[in-house]
Amino acid sequence: MAALVVAVATLAGCSSSSEPEPYVERPVEPLYNEAADALSRENYNQAADLFLEVERQHPYSIWATKAQLMAAYSYYQAEKYPDSIDAAQRFIALHPGNKDAAYAYYLVAICYYEQIVDVGRDQKNTELALASLSEVVRRFPDSDYARDARLKLDLTRDHLAGKEMEVGRYYQGRKQYLAAINRYRTVVEKFQTTTHVPEALHRLVETYLALGITREAQAAGAVLGYNYPGSEWYEDSYALLTDADLRPLKDPGSWISRAFNWF
Repeated sequence: MAALVVAVATLAGCSSSSEPEPYVERPVEPLYNEAADALSRENYNQAADLFLEVERQHPYSIWATKAQLMAAYSYYQAEKYPDSIDAAQRFIALHPGNKDAAYAYYLVAICYYEQIVDVGRDQKNTELALASLSEVVRRFPDSDYARDARLKLDLTRDHLAGKEMEVGRYYQGRKQYLAAINRYRTVVEKFQTTTHVPEALHRLVETYLALGITREAQAAGAVLGYNYPGSEWYEDSYALLTDADLRPLKDPGSWISRAFNWF
């Protein structure tokens, strides 16, 4: 019994020594300034914690709204992108009409954009970046954020097109031509402004010829020749067609307009 009493007393002592420090509410301005100071010193994790503390201690102050967004920015600087996205999206949900909402949308998009990986890996973040950047342009078309988003959209689309090309080449190399054609057509139809379109058209010529679908090969060659007449891809496609006693269609007509909507 004595041993049990000693054990309980020991546990009680341990428990009391590990109790958290009592909560002390601090004035809002010094607390916010401390957070801003931590941010300026590049102590991003500390800054995020302090900005969140501003909101927790003073939720109805004018400082709380700004602190929410600054916490999101601090997480972004710390490269804690999921935390930054969550904080920015929470700001948007709570303050959709705030003048800083445009930046919050932009911050979400940039967090996804900076997580884009090489074309050999999963492109989920690339797709989310595309959707988020498009949202910035749609909602705030005349803002500086939209101008930067448009530039990043081009790079994001090019990245997604590159992934489609990689998968298409994989299928083509294994003579799975229909699967390859679907990938190449996706590039031509959905990513018409990217750098991958000339190659995609050439690969369509190759794969259609491999399947013996000559009219489709001729039509793809015609689109390639019309839009990229001086490219090496067109020279290669033209050589393939002439080797098969074919030429690019002079009037591919409805096939082109249906497939590519360029004419």
